[in-house]
Amino acid sequence: MAFTATCVASLFFWTVVSAITGGKEPWDLASYWTLIYPAALALSVILGAVLKSAQWSAGAVVMLAQIPVVLVISGASPLLGVGILYAAVLSIPAIALSWLAGKLRQA
Repeated sequence: MAFTATCVASLFFWTVVSAITGGKEPWDLASYWTLIYPAALALSVILGAVLKSAQWSAGAVVMLAQIPVVLVISGASPLLGVGILYAAVLSIPAIALSWLAGKLRQA
């Protein structure tokens, strides 16, 4: 149930980002590095602290949830593979932070 809630919260986050900014691909927005990515990292920390096991997965889910939102909003493109790889690389810090948050909560 907690994993499902993590997926829903992540998809909701990226849907709201796209709706508010009007951007089809969040990583192309000017505010991505200053507002959006830090907010996604914060969400990863919160969800990692809430999960009782596999806390690291929260960071991966949050960052990879960009992909289905992009697919729904702008459809598949020839650069989809690059977008998936980009989201995967961006998930590395989120994974580390969500894992750490979970471990600190358990301590």
